[in-house]
Amino acid sequence: MTSLQKKLAAEILKVGKSRIWLDPTKLDEIKKAVTRKDIKKLISKGYIKVLPAKKNKRKKEKKRKGPGSRKGSQFAKISKKRVWINTIRPIRRYLRELKASGKIDNKTYRKLLALAKGGMFRSRTHVKIYLQQRGILKEE
Repeated sequence: MTSLQKKLAAEILKVGKSRIWLDPTKLDEIKKAVTRKDIKKLISKGYIKVLPAKKNKRKKEKKRKGPGSRKGSQFAKISKKRVWINTIRPIRRYLRELKASGKIDNKTYRKLLALAKGGMFRSRTHVKIYLQQRGILKEE
């Protein structure tokens, strides 16, 4: 067997057994080698070599982001900035639509933009309710 030769070569070359390569064409010569001296001769001849180290091949695991694996504050997964962006963009879009359709004038539009920037409105619906209560926007 070549397991003894692999073990000896691994000890001599200071690597693991899995990194030892034995020349398949010279297996009969390798099998005859039983001493460390014999193995060293075969290494010098090039019949026994060290294979390069294997790279760590890890599969990209699917990141589990469900509610059961979330820890930390409310904004641990979504930053406060991202929450603000997700809130303000639809509000500003809605105000532009109202201005373009002529439902609000430029002065009111500017005032509402300033209020939105100040964090007055929670959502588009909140803007709509605010306008209806003030009588600026007629109920549809």
